[in-house]
Amino acid sequence: MAETQPTRDEIVELVTREVLRALAERADICATPEKLRSVVANGADRVSFHGDAEDVPLDLAKYIDHTLLKPDATMAEIDTMCAEAVEYGFASVCINPTWVKRTAENLRGSNVKTCTVIGFPLGANTTEIKAMEARKALRDGAREVDMVINVGALKSGELELVRKDIEKVVDASHESGAITKVILETALLTDEEKVIASALAKAAKADFVKTSTGFSGGGATVYDVALMRETVGPDMGVKASGGVRTLEDAEDMIAAGATRIGASAGVEIVGGHEGDGNDGGY
Repeated sequence: MAETQPTRDEIVELVTREVLRALAERADICATPEKLRSVVANGADRVSFHGDAEDVPLDLAKYIDHTLLKPDATMAEIDTMCAEAVEYGFASVCINPTWVKRTAENLRGSNVKTCTVIGFPLGANTTEIKAMEARKALRDGAREVDMVINVGALKSGELELVRKDIEKVVDASHESGAITKVILETALLTDEEKVIASALAKAAKADFVKTSTGFSGGGATVYDVALMRETVGPDMGVKASGGVRTLEDAEDMIAAGATRIGASAGVEIVGGHEGDGNDGGY
């Protein structure tokens, strides 16, 4: 008798259960951010799933996307963000698409990349519009794009739609030699949905998974970063964004597996000071 093959839902359930089990075993946690933060503080290597994550880097600047996504951001503020990014050596400046050309011009000749957002902040645009928006941003000078997944489709179980939505933006980015970070909006998801979304982003060949937009009532947590790292493995990027405002916050996220930090308080973080909490969406 032919052996019955597992259904898609059974595979998803199995993968999710195994990821959560492995995370609990490695981190010795009770599935709460508070408990995991305590574990990190007492031994970061227990939750570091990428290479040398147990050694929190002394130079945090290269981990930071200097971010300004407020709808009322002005030209002068964008220029200031760019100048700060060059001065401190941040990884990128992340801004809304309307500012891509100006940001790319400001950063010309530096090692700081221009990053923008796609389908932001709701993720509810059609796939065709997201891909078109990404290509326009890339023509304008973006080298990194952070796209929001179709959260409603994910929660409806339309997993192939979500995967293809990601894939079309990834294809557009990779055609131009740029990278794609996939925003899961973890505040709106269950643990199972976070695992599924991370796996879909990896299947679509995205370069990073990312926690949050900062516009949906929650930001990055150490627990979510560790869960995403465990799901995608050691070779894919994980970006913690939303509410990362202090040096301690950044160190905790990196120890949990983050390879990039999205923050408007980058200057305060690298200086060891606390940001003002006005994170402009991140």
